[in-house]
Amino acid sequence: MPESTKIGLSVLALFAAGFIMVGLSKEEPSNAQKEAAASIRNYVAIQTMANEKCPVVIKKETGEQVFFPTETKSDKDTYITLIWLGENAQKGGFKKASCTLQASLGGISELIIDDKIVIHKKF
Repeated sequence: MPESTKIGLSVLALFAAGFIMVGLSKEEPSNAQKEAAASIRNYVAIQTMANEKCPVVIKKETGEQVFFPTETKSDKDTYITLIWLGENAQKGGFKKASCTLQASLGGISELIIDDKIVIHKKF
């Protein structure tokens, strides 16, 4: 067998060994990693839902468009509360709006605008 064939076969064997090592080294994520990933996905889902639903309801109630919350409170598992401070309080707008979304309800559970309870749902 010529030397060039031997070198070519050894290079192919080296590539094959590398592919086999990479394939065997892939490990499944642990249960803790799966739980952490699920928790993050859940938090993102309730935050996205709150950012979609709350501004619509606040605009409907006050006529004032809100964009980015001033403050966010959450246990990162079951609820999220978004708080907006109004910019046009002297012109008839709101001073403070607080919107809480419960993951178990799948929607807004509490909306308070200027200390007036607009929505209050118990679960």
